Amino acid sequence: MLAGKPPIKAAETGYDKARSAIIDANITTFLAALIMFQLGAGPVRGFAITLAVGVVTSVFTAYVLTRLFAGGYLLAKRPKEITL
Repeated sequence: MLAGKPPIKAAETGYDKARSAIIDANITTFLAALIMFQLGAGPVRGFAITLAVGVVTSVFTAYVLTRLFAGGYLLAKRPKEITL
């Protein structure tokens, strides 16, 4: 928005720039879950599975659902500017 882009384009650019950070952080956590699953036993394996499912859910929610909701709002309302 500070660069003079309309709200829809600004949101799209923001999601594109955030994608690498979201994926990088969650891949690291997912790899830790895989290592715990391979090396652990019993409750540690259960925690690793829970962690992996949580990471996948988090990535889906953070990127897909929020983008869908934000895009839906911007397309429906078509605001000229967004105030914080």
